[in-house]
Amino acid sequence: MRLFDDHTNEALRIEKTYGDTPGAFEGAAHVVTGTYTVGRHSGVPMETRGCVAQPEPGCRGVNIWGPVHAHDCQRIIANVLQLSLADVHMRHTAIGGNFGVKGGVFPEHIMTAWAALQLGRPVKWTEDRLEHMVATSHAREQVYEMSAAFDADGRLLALTDEIWDNHGAFLRQAEPLVSDITVGMVPGPYRVPAYSGVLHVVLSNKTPSAAYRAPGRYEGTFARERLLDQAAHQIGLSPVEIRRRNLLTSADLPYEPGMEICFEPYHFDSGDVVDHLDKALAAADFDQWEKEAVELRAQGRLVGNGVGILMDKAGLGLYETGAVDVDPSGRVRVRTGASSVGQGIETVLAQIVAEEFQVDPELIDIVHGDTDLIPDGVGSWSSRSTVLAGGAARQAALDTIDKAKRLAADMLEASIDDLVVSDGSIMVAGSADSRLSLAEIAGRWDGWSARLAGDEPGLGAQAVYVDSHMNYPYGVTLVQLEVDPATGGHTIRRFLTTTEAGRAINPMTTRGQVIGAAIQGIGGALYEEFLYDDSGQPMCTSFMDYLLPGAQEMPDVDFLMTEDAPTPNNPFGAKGLGEVGLIAVGASIASAVDDAFSDGQVVRKVPVAPETLWHRALDRRPNVGVPHPRALEVVAEGSHG
Repeated sequence: MRLFDDHTNEALRIEKTYGDTPGAFEGAAHVVTGTYTVGRHSGVPMETRGCVAQPEPGCRGVNIWGPVHAHDCQRIIANVLQLSLADVHMRHTAIGGNFGVKGGVFPEHIMTAWAALQLGRPVKWTEDRLEHMVATSHAREQVYEMSAAFDADGRLLALTDEIWDNHGAFLRQAEPLVSDITVGMVPGPYRVPAYSGVLHVVLSNKTPSAAYRAPGRYEGTFARERLLDQAAHQIGLSPVEIRRRNLLTSADLPYEPGMEICFEPYHFDSGDVVDHLDKALAAADFDQWEKEAVELRAQGRLVGNGVGILMDKAGLGLYETGAVDVDPSGRVRVRTGASSVGQGIETVLAQIVAEEFQVDPELIDIVHGDTDLIPDGVGSWSSRSTVLAGGAARQAALDTIDKAKRLAADMLEASIDDLVVSDGSIMVAGSADSRLSLAEIAGRWDGWSARLAGDEPGLGAQAVYVDSHMNYPYGVTLVQLEVDPATGGHTIRRFLTTTEAGRAINPMTTRGQVIGAAIQGIGGALYEEFLYDDSGQPMCTSFMDYLLPGAQEMPDVDFLMTEDAPTPNNPFGAKGLGEVGLIAVGASIASAVDDAFSDGQVVRKVPVAPETLWHRALDRRPNVGVPHPRALEVVAEGSHG
């Protein structure tokens, strides 16, 4: 990693390499190259950003509602305003629509808190849609110049990639992690013997960019999968077969090529991507898709199929905090340092603790986002909540059970080794009448009783869960798409996305996360792009100019989840799943467009806008007597910075 001085707009350069890349290209039977671009877009939630700050009467303190990741934001706001951490009280509020876009501290948060302290009264700020379009974090704008070397049988020998990442005016909080992930995840789920990648973080006069759901993976997967489609055509293999020959299998495990991602060694140790691909193809009946597309193209219709394979990294952030408190009423409070951003963390954490206590999850209350109640935490990002927050909550529950057994042993006059958990109670094994509920134990161990015994009152525990290795979920996205040559419109006829979950704690919330991510991926593949004119003025400042997909345009998303490869890196065997549904969507839609036209041209940029499809359809009809520009085949010229 290299930092640059003020005489260049290249703020950062990250290089990753392993293996003998030059030697592999020198001896290759086939070399394939391409340049690929992902347009600038981002999350555009219904709820724009907002913040409320209320000063604490009689002191320097301030209560703040609005920022997402409570503890990280607390540290930054306190530092900027020169306050102690004890003076800044972050409070949870339902923010709506995050996925990275609202994840950091923005200048408006600082100014709202400062104004409240200066005025001695509450201050509220809410941005309008114009402000949101030009000031909230943008994302995605990257250009890839990629080359791959193959042997005569179509097996990868080496991969090189040079990436230009336009970060706008300055670097936001997520750096250098997002850039490091981007260049590190390019090889994805493939067996790549040698890799050389370099990423240039460049600054421009555009809105600063930051993390947006699956940052770096959506973009890099688009470029890599497009290159593989080109290689399949050049070598004479089907798009599915070239992937099957190069995907990682259980025979490759543990796969450790010798590269770091986010400052830890890349270590893939659970899964068989070829087996998962075959299951995805069978679930979709993809052979029938291909037959149908051929028949419809013979009738003159523009119907094509596309495939994209993905690998994600999940569980970044090393640790998370959790605490469990049993109330004498019978309810259980779980405090977590993670954040609720609509991903269902309340449901999952309640399930995890309920399973250990053997109680109804409805008895469990989840508390998050309050720095007074939870002294430390990391937050919810990078598909980490189930593994890390769940790990901390589980450990706190187990420690609570240990304390309950210790106390119950005296109360029941039994050996601690004879005690078991049963239906929210501690009981003597084999003696159903000799039991105490967790609520009864908590009630008996009040302040007087506990202090006389030299113990902490109540029943509960705090825990920190540390996960030194990320996990790597993978999946497949299959798309069948039809283009209307008269309008440039499109219809997604079929859409299947899959994931290897390891173990799904809650299949319903998993399905919702994956399908929601897929819809965001469709937006970036066919609709959304923040454009600027030649003088640097933003051209997309309202929904008149920024094209968003509506519910009526979205297909029915079929979802396949396998649980064949639990990760050994956490006690659940679970893999992070909040982003997998998005990652390969741009690649698979571009592949389907090329298959529909079957004209030798290659989609090298997303979004594939309606006018692009319309011009390409015109290109198939040279006798049409209307002047028109040639179909857009390549990336926008001069977009490296």
